[in-house]
Amino acid sequence: MKFSLLIVLSGIFILASCDKNDDNNTEEIPDESNTIVDVASADENFSVLIDALELTDLKDALADENAEYTVFAPTNDAFSDLLTELGYDELEDLPNDDLKEILLYHVLAGKAEANEVENGYYSTLADGPQDGYTLSMYINMDDEMINSRASITATDIMADNGVIHVVDKVILPLSLSGHAAANSAFSVLEEVVEKAGLSETLNNSSLSFTVFAPVDDAFNQLFTNLGFTLDDLSLEDLQPILLYHVVTGFLPSADIESGYVTTLSQIGEQFVSLQVSLGDNIILNGNSNVIIEDVVATNGIIHAIDEVLIPPEVVDLALDNSDFSYLVEALVKVDLVEALRDEGPFTVFAPVNSAFEDLFETLGVNGLNDIDDETLENVLLAHVVSGYFLSSDLSNGSLSTLNSEKSLTINVDNGIVIDGDINVLLADIKGTNGVVHVIDKVIVP
Repeated sequence: MKFSLLIVLSGIFILASCDKNDDNNTEEIPDESNTIVDVASADENFSVLIDALELTDLKDALADENAEYTVFAPTNDAFSDLLTELGYDELEDLPNDDLKEILLYHVLAGKAEANEVENGYYSTLADGPQDGYTLSMYINMDDEMINSRASITATDIMADNGVIHVVDKVILPLSLSGHAAANSAFSVLEEVVEKAGLSETLNNSSLSFTVFAPVDDAFNQLFTNLGFTLDDLSLEDLQPILLYHVVTGFLPSADIESGYVTTLSQIGEQFVSLQVSLGDNIILNGNSNVIIEDVVATNGIIHAIDEVLIPPEVVDLALDNSDFSYLVEALVKVDLVEALRDEGPFTVFAPVNSAFEDLFETLGVNGLNDIDDETLENVLLAHVVSGYFLSSDLSNGSLSTLNSEKSLTINVDNGIVIDGDINVLLADIKGTNGVVHVIDKVIVP
C-alpha cells in the first residue's frame, strides 16, 4: 500500500513538472560547483585552511574553474602544530605575506594524481628569490613524505579544477641548507655543511647563493679514492672544498654559460675559479656533471652534481679544460706538471690549442713529438711568471719568466698584449697557487 502511494505521488510530481515546462517557465538549474575550495569547505578538517585562504585572498584563485591545481592540504591539526612551532596563538598573528607564501608552497600548477607523482623536485606556486622562478619542494613517494617533514595521509580527493592530497604538517619553504637536509641523497653534504660550520651561512635569508651540490655517491667515491673518511677531515680541510661548490648570486641553468665563474673558496685575498662547459648537460671542471638542475630555495638555487669538486691548482685549470689539450700534452712531455703544483704562486700565460697549431705550421712540424724536449721546456717556461699577477696588476713594461733568457713585454693600452702581437683572450682564471691568463699565440723565446 505504501509502495502504491509513492508511485502515485511520483506521478503527480512528474505531471506538475510537465505543466511547468508547458508554461515555458523553465529555469536552468546551474551545475553544482565542486572546485578545490568547495571540496575543502565541505570537510570540517580543512576549516583552518579555508580561513587561511580567505585571509590571504587566495580563495578565489583556487576556486577558479578554468585552472587546474594540485593542492597538498594541511589539516586543522597541522595548522595548530605550526602555530605552536612558530610561537603564535592565532592564525591572524602570522604575517600575511608569510602565510600567503606558505599556502602557495602547497600548490602545484596542473593536476597530478598520486600515481603520476614520482620521487623528485616539484615547482610550487610560491615565489622564489628571483622573478620567474618558484620555490621547489621535494616529494618522496616511497615514504609518502614532502620535504622530509609532512606525511601524505590521503590522496586523490578529486575536484573539478584539480586534486587534493592531504598532509599532516604544514609544509614550510626550504633554504639551501634545508634542501640538503630534506633529501637523503644529500646526507653526506648535510654532514659536511654542519662540520664546516656553514649551516648558518646557507640558511641566511638575506643572502643568495648558487650551490653545486654533490650527491652522497660523489662524496663516497672521493673518500674511497683518497683513502679517508669524513671524520679524518678537519674544518680547515672542509671549508675550502665546500665553498668551492658555492657561487654568489642566483644562477639558474638557463643563465649558465661556458666559461669560468668565481666561487667562494678563498686563497689569501683571491677566490678560486670554477670552469663550466655546456654540451648535452652542464659539466664542471671537465668531469663533474650536473644531474639535477634548478632546485629553488628561499635563498638561492641548487644544482646536484655527480662528482665532488676540488679547488684546482694552476696546472689543473689546464688539465680540466679541453681547450688546453696541447698545453697539457707539452707539460706532461717535459715533466713540468708537478713543478706547477708547487706552492708558487705562479702566473701562467696559457696558449689555446689553435695557438699550438699555428706554431706547428710555422715550424713545419706535425706536432709536439717533433719538437725536442729541451726546446719545448724553454718555450713552456717562457709562459710562466713567478708571483701572482692579475690583469689589474699588469702595466706597460717587462716581466721576467721562469725562462731566464726570456722576459715578456707587456702593453695594456688596448687590452693586454704580449710581445707586440700576442693577445690575452681571457684573464684572471684563479687557482689555489696562482692565476692563468689565456693567450692566442705561443710565446717563443
